[in-house]
Amino acid sequence: MTEEQVAVVDGDGLLVAKLRIDDSAEGFGKLLGLLAESGDTPDEPIPVAIETSRGLLVAALRGSGRNVYAINPMAVARYRDRHSMARKKSDHVDAMTLANILRTDAHAHRTLPADSDLARAITVLARAAQDAIWRRTKATQELRALLREYYPGFLDAFAGAGHTNLAMPDARAILAIAPTPALGARLSKARIISALRKGGRQRRLEDTAIRILDALRRPQLRQPPLVEKALGRQASALLATLNIECVNADDLNAAAAEAFRQHPDHRIITSFPGLGESTGARVLAEIGDDRGRFADARGLKAFAGSAPVTRASGRSTCVTHRHVKNNRLAAVGFVWAFAAIPRPGPIKDHYERRRAHGDRHAAALRNVFNRLLGQLYHCLQANQTYDESKAFPGSVHAAEPAAA
Repeated sequence: MTEEQVAVVDGDGLLVAKLRIDDSAEGFGKLLGLLAESGDTPDEPIPVAIETSRGLLVAALRGSGRNVYAINPMAVARYRDRHSMARKKSDHVDAMTLANILRTDAHAHRTLPADSDLARAITVLARAAQDAIWRRTKATQELRALLREYYPGFLDAFAGAGHTNLAMPDARAILAIAPTPALGARLSKARIISALRKGGRQRRLEDTAIRILDALRRPQLRQPPLVEKALGRQASALLATLNIECVNADDLNAAAAEAFRQHPDHRIITSFPGLGESTGARVLAEIGDDRGRFADARGLKAFAGSAPVTRASGRSTCVTHRHVKNNRLAAVGFVWAFAAIPRPGPIKDHYERRRAHGDRHAAALRNVFNRLLGQLYHCLQANQTYDESKAFPGSVHAAEPAAA
């Protein structure tokens, strides 16, 4: 159990009461009793500031109907410096600092959004799926780096479009039975076909097996036998990790998509080009379904990091992209924009105009994401689906259906 220090202050910032509790039912009961003694009422509940937005205690506080402020620990540290130059840190000092933040600057901070339970469940599943994908990518890169040291023929066997996707079932199935060049050279076509079929492949088994067999039997530089065998054991261990993360990513993505389909915003979000159920679930997971969370579209764009930042000092002015942002939303925004631009239409035209204007690929995608995100904000507020003719008025592509 984790413990939290509680401090209650009055209008002058003087300590009224303090208490140390844990995140149990008994600890929460003590907290409610302390707040009641300090003047807490159902009509005017005392607001609470805490340094996290997650956990059992936060869930219980949100369920009590009071305003809960999640204050960034870095912001708490800056406020702490206002009252002490010694830079000392203690739980009681932090609790007092949090209480005084609400007393003086509550207007400058946001309460936790009033998202529905379904939206919060989607957030859990979508973030878990995204974490699994990131771990899968890390495991893939580690395995590729290891194979490059002693087994380049295997990478050549599954090379496609200039890179090797070791997370694909074919590659994992063959590496499981041939983790070293010596074992790979002794594979038969029948055994390769059997492994491919076990991995899920149903078509072109013969051609794929022949291609893999030729690549594995091609002469290549080799490590000493004992070293090669040891590297093969290491590759098998990394492969086991990769297999687990591939299963986790697929299962969690399916669970997030299933929950997302039950949400009322599913119809609106998936109406946008480039947003499917997986990416749409991640977008909803980060923006939530509390319509009052962002005052306007600019606030949402700043939260996502897609809106540029203008820094001015004296005669110098610089426009750059945001570094402080919701990294998860920014990551899915890149995928969203990338998936939306291949199809001919106003979105692709907008991307090409940005490139012609001098933007690099990433900057042009961020600009596309910025525009689409503003349109999504409007559609969610108005409860309407994406309409290309309204999103890009005056566009040649948007006008074509009307002319027809």
